[in-house]
Amino acid sequence: MIGLKSTLNVIDNSGALLIECVNVLKQKVNNGWGSVGDEIVCVVKNARPMPEGLPNGIKVRRGDVRRAVIVRTKKAVRRPDGRFIRFDDNAAVLLNNKRELLGTRIGGIVSADLRMKGWAKVISLAPKVV
Repeated sequence: MIGLKSTLNVIDNSGALLIECVNVLKQKVNNGWGSVGDEIVCVVKNARPMPEGLPNGIKVRRGDVRRAVIVRTKKAVRRPDGRFIRFDDNAAVLLNNKRELLGTRIGGIVSADLRMKGWAKVISLAPKVV
């Protein structure tokens, strides 16, 4: 469960390393807590340094306000068949204003629950789906 002021790792190649959740964008269900597949508004807390004068693929800077989709949570999530799945950390993938992925690669495990929430593009780019 991701709420206000939660920190998440970024697992794409957009340039951000750590983000902080400031709002969960969904219906008034679950009292403002987000889970796998939910869209959030976040602030970039830590980003890769940008070398001067070099064209690079880094698209975000520290302090940028972006949208992201949650791909892993520490809190266990119940699957429809009764199993519970949880991960070691909270992680997200950054999005642009059109709800498209900001990065071109994903560097970590993502939850299979994203497919049910309509994030098939994230699953297709991920190296492993659990």
